[in-house]
Amino acid sequence: MTASEIEKLLAAAKSTRNPERDYAILHLMFRHGLRVSELCSIKLSDISLELRELHVPRLKGSDSSTHPFHNGETSAVAAWLAERAKLSPPANCDTLFISERRKPLSRVTVWVMVREVARVAGLEHLAIHPHMLRHSCGYSLVNRGIDIRSIQGYWDIARLRARLATPRLIPEGSRNSSNGATGQRNVSTGTDAGKDAA
Repeated sequence: MTASEIEKLLAAAKSTRNPERDYAILHLMFRHGLRVSELCSIKLSDISLELRELHVPRLKGSDSSTHPFHNGETSAVAAWLAERAKLSPPANCDTLFISERRKPLSRVTVWVMVREVARVAGLEHLAIHPHMLRHSCGYSLVNRGIDIRSIQGYWDIARLRARLATPRLIPEGSRNSSNGATGQRNVSTGTDAGKDAA
């Protein structure tokens, strides 16, 4: 997905039944290259609004790590936490994202939500599914000049080499959104602005 398509998807998420939740979900999945299972397993204790950080519980042999929030993620998560509190979930429900029934969010719910948001965004022809956000995260990092070795905390390094090292695999249009970034950069920030100031 290109940068403009990601922007359309995020904008459309703000018009769903659960705009705060769905916007935060899509934002985190794209920015941190989350698998659906990883997203659903994030606990409240993995989030620190004060430090503006997210502990990412990686699966499939990847290394778990702590990522800084940036580009509005802090405010997006804070808005969802406020709505989550209004649902009064049971004390033993400690996952960050929950359903309207006050239960941990399921993989199926995320898949259905992503398809619906894509339809509203006018991107139904792309057959968007959650894992495409993970791919788009990798492409975005590579296009901004971040060393592939630095992204191994996001994906398995062998897959990175296979999927991202070849220029033709990088979606057309993504380079135009790189803000002119060149050279190698650190994946921990993901942007020139660095850590989220919001």
